[in-house]
Amino acid sequence: MNKQGDKYIKTNNIIKLETKINILHKRLNNIHLDYRHKVTTEIVKTKPFRVVMEKLDVTQMLKNKHLSQSVSKQGFYEFKALMKYKCEKNGIKFIEADEWYPSSKTCSKCGYVKSKLSLSERTFICECCGAVIDRDKNASINLSRYEVS
Repeated sequence: MNKQGDKYIKTNNIIKLETKINILHKRLNNIHLDYRHKVTTEIVKTKPFRVVMEKLDVTQMLKNKHLSQSVSKQGFYEFKALMKYKCEKNGIKFIEADEWYPSSKTCSKCGYVKSKLSLSERTFICECCGAVIDRDKNASINLSRYEVS
């Protein structure tokens, strides 16, 4: 019934539904932006002397068809921009670690660098000193010690 010749015409009901969907998407985007603001503000309120973030190659991450939609929704660039702005405003040093810095592969106890570490390995086990630590905690400890060269 909504076909005029060989083209489909949008009915009033379809237009109403599209408007509702657009409003819902706008609301979700506002919720995500609000959350990013709250998280970055909470981090800055702890008054660290510096904040270190890794550079991420998001374009490479988007090539993974299983993760691309989730990665694109995270808003990494916006989060980094908010963090940088709030750090500068509060006199906190903001450092961006090199993309190839092996924060996950380096032992936070002895400094040994593993040659291979897959994403499925969630626990870092050092082959040199035998330290066992959560992979993300190990990376965060290494980033806290990161020095710009």
